[in-house]
Amino acid sequence: MLLAIDVGNTNIMIGVFDRDDRIKVCWRIATRRDSTEDELGMILKDLLQHSGLSLSDISAVAISSVVPPLMYSLERMAKKYFSVNPLIVGLEIETGLNILYDNPREVGADRIVNAVAGYSLYGGPLIIVDFGTATTFCAISAAGDYLGGAIAPGIGISTEALFEKAAKLPRVELIKPPQVIGKDTISSMQSGIIYGFAGQVDGVVRRMSRELPTKPLVVATGGFASLIASESETIDRVNNILTLEGLRIIARRN
Repeated sequence: MLLAIDVGNTNIMIGVFDRDDRIKVCWRIATRRDSTEDELGMILKDLLQHSGLSLSDISAVAISSVVPPLMYSLERMAKKYFSVNPLIVGLEIETGLNILYDNPREVGADRIVNAVAGYSLYGGPLIIVDFGTATTFCAISAAGDYLGGAIAPGIGISTEALFEKAAKLPRVELIKPPQVIGKDTISSMQSGIIYGFAGQVDGVVRRMSRELPTKPLVVATGGFASLIASESETIDRVNNILTLEGLRIIARRN
């Protein structure tokens, strides 16, 4: 089985794929930059056992990460607990993706993996919106070229900044309010956050679409994808495990 690990600045997504490339289970844990290989190994051991699996069921490990300080611990963890050399997503491995960025090394591993999965699953042209610590927009051509994209502050860090800088505003649950015109502080904040980000997504996607020769499919992924997609006018599909699927596809190619 393949253990796929995507390390983001806020969360780590983990998935296990069987020999038929079907995902058996996935988890999301908090990112801690100072985690040791043993802490990571024991967390994975417990998660696997809770799902009826064991360390010995894993025959390969694939990792994408935008948190360099964790890479040493992750590599040592894979070798110590799974007895494998992990596949690390980078420009040195075969992704099947033609990156047209001015400097391809600036493209984060998560964006590469998303693009590989998106194009493999849906074809192109394609726009992928990933709701992570940052909200990223990636454009892929009909020929499978990674054209570039846009990066905006994510929902989590934007709302935290609002709570911290505005002393009288409370932390609120991110759920859709009953109406856009809020009648109290909490519903007003929920409206501004949810409909504001939905409007941001639609605005960026429409502008990006005008730069593509034909209308793209728009796929959303990440922690807030389902919430924002329900209010977006441009998102066509939600795939919450798109990044893990990309790791699976890249692992097969290598």
